[in-house]
Amino acid sequence: MLAARPRTLPAAVAPVLVGTAMAIADRQFALLPAAAALMVALLLQIGVNLANDYFDYIKGIDTQDRLGPPRVTQSGLIPAQQVKTGILVVIVLSTIPGLYLASAGGWPVILIGLFCFAAALAYSGGPFPLASHGLGDLFVFIFFGLVAVCGTYYVQALQLTPMVLLMGALQGLLITAILVVNNLRDIQTDRRSGKRTLAVMIGERGSRIEYLLLLAIAYAIPFILWLGGVSSAWVILPLLSLPLAIYLTRLIWISTGGPVLNEVLASTAKLVLIYSCLLSIGLILSFK
Repeated sequence: MLAARPRTLPAAVAPVLVGTAMAIADRQFALLPAAAALMVALLLQIGVNLANDYFDYIKGIDTQDRLGPPRVTQSGLIPAQQVKTGILVVIVLSTIPGLYLASAGGWPVILIGLFCFAAALAYSGGPFPLASHGLGDLFVFIFFGLVAVCGTYYVQALQLTPMVLLMGALQGLLITAILVVNNLRDIQTDRRSGKRTLAVMIGERGSRIEYLLLLAIAYAIPFILWLGGVSSAWVILPLLSLPLAIYLTRLIWISTGGPVLNEVLASTAKLVLIYSCLLSIGLILSFK
């Protein structure tokens, strides 16, 4: 359970909720593809977490100086070889619902699935780990935002719309904010180990500005859709979560230690899930 990092799993659930809400709004909802998409998303998220745990230990990035929750490989709770086996098991398990999705969605789903598998391993592993070269934020935006939302919608509707793409981008903004907090917390240890995350490149102030901008744009988009007459006022339902977003933004600006940022990290994941639930309800009611 510790290796799976349950607090990060809202990042897998939220985009599937939004993609399914769009399918419901467009009268394209299909239960089995939606459920299979959720299973794949959860398993790939766990796979990414295990791979990050394993490769960061192997590369000497995770040390006893890290400020975040214990990592099972670095702390010796699970031997590295068993974590490596766990990665393979989770990936194989994800192919079970993945094969069903491939049969329902055809070659586009197969292609997306292959890219997802490759990206899950390339995030922390391989000769050019994305997370160590400032590309982690872009990876999260693309795969946990655009790919997750659009993929969930596509396996149900077998088509995409501009609104679905926009919702995918919105989810990408929110979920990237989770990673920003994680990398801000680890900025010193990552810098010492040579892991060049975007946070290491732009510094603490830059990372805090990035967090603020990601949330600000995410909250502005529904408001613009409503003002532009694209949808009804129901789409601004996520504004109910704005007080939590403001609180977390203030907290991240005044925080100086790992324990506070650990709480901001967990609370940002909760914010993403709350926002996404409210957005899903708003989308269904706006476009019914």
